[in-house]
Amino acid sequence: MKQMPAFTTHQKLVITLLALTQFTVVLDFMVMSPLGDMLMKSMNIKPNQFGLIVSAYAFSAGVSGLLTAGFADRFDRKRLLVFFYGGFILGTFCCGLANSYVTMVAARIVTGLFGGVIGAISLAIVTDLFDISQRGRVMGFTQMAFGASQVLGIPIGLYLANAWGWEAPFLLIAGLALVIVLLIWFILEPVNAHLAVQRDKNAFLHLWHTVQKGDYRIGFAATALMSVGGFMMMPFGSAFAINNLHITAEQLPLLFMVTGVSSLCIMPLLGKLSDKIDKFRLFATAALFMMGVVIVYTHLSPHPLWMIMGLNILMMGGIVGRMIPFTTLITGIPDLSDRGAFMSVNSSLQQIAGGIAALIAGMIVSQQSKYSPLEHYDTLGWVIVTLTVPCIFLVYRVSVIVKKKLAKGAVVHTASLPAEV
Repeated sequence: MKQMPAFTTHQKLVITLLALTQFTVVLDFMVMSPLGDMLMKSMNIKPNQFGLIVSAYAFSAGVSGLLTAGFADRFDRKRLLVFFYGGFILGTFCCGLANSYVTMVAARIVTGLFGGVIGAISLAIVTDLFDISQRGRVMGFTQMAFGASQVLGIPIGLYLANAWGWEAPFLLIAGLALVIVLLIWFILEPVNAHLAVQRDKNAFLHLWHTVQKGDYRIGFAATALMSVGGFMMMPFGSAFAINNLHITAEQLPLLFMVTGVSSLCIMPLLGKLSDKIDKFRLFATAALFMMGVVIVYTHLSPHPLWMIMGLNILMMGGIVGRMIPFTTLITGIPDLSDRGAFMSVNSSLQQIAGGIAALIAGMIVSQQSKYSPLEHYDTLGWVIVTLTVPCIFLVYRVSVIVKKKLAKGAVVHTASLPAEV
């Protein structure tokens, strides 16, 4: 077991602000799943159309990431975060004002154009300010946004949606994000050390130099494959629970809350574990575990609520068990001068792959009427399992790259030390 270095006061502040930022961005995306059944019924849309609503965010986020990648290392990361977070707030507010299928798609496009880059900027900030021996714990805390959104955001959002309509959660998220962006502007210090090591004067040339590196492309491929599986089940989670598992609309917030509480407990523990043991071994173990749970869950028929909750908790454990070590490994690939561009391209590919996955899932899943069970949801489970196998191999290659880079850095650091007299 390795000894873990402590965080400074400023680092703790950065973790808190980034976690709050991720909470709102994740909640904006995650809330689409529990609101899915409500949206499909209120707007009279079919599963493939709802899949397009989810994909609209993902595709626009992917395009935005590619367009901004060349410029991501040319500005203070704090200013970039504030700019894109402001655009995200505007897009989320527009979602709350949407009154038709077309306007909702348009609003999700705007939200994705800005929100899809925030994760990449946050990862670049983490990589700049934290050593890789600390990043597992950092990811464990910042990725708690997933759990917090389920514990607090989604149940409250569903309560507001049931009371005042599905628009209310989006307006709540926009208001909360407005407070957070003000805190970032006044509290967070500039993050601009990367500006001193820039070599490419042209933004497009910088992007080209980033994507042509072989080690980077392996990381990109692993991220894209990871995203395809994750995005397939998520959009239709609430519709499957209500129409297939016979979970009531009143029980749905409790289901998400219990699952979220479990992830809040699991994530910090996995983050610490990721800093102590081999990250790939943790990833592979969690991936194999998740494969088994996904097959069981996607073939599930109506069962008692406690059993469905238990399976959701196990599945969440497998998902975050993959996510934390994988994200930590990915941050170890890029050099300081390329981190913004690498993270932007990586985030872009993640979103585009997820958008394709949501579209494919919408084509696979069907529903005869608004209240009939979803059909072919079990097929999604087999597709996810099939894609996870090559993903494990790609993450192994990422792990080898990161270990070689760390070993090389250690040799250089040792060589630079003064000789003993």
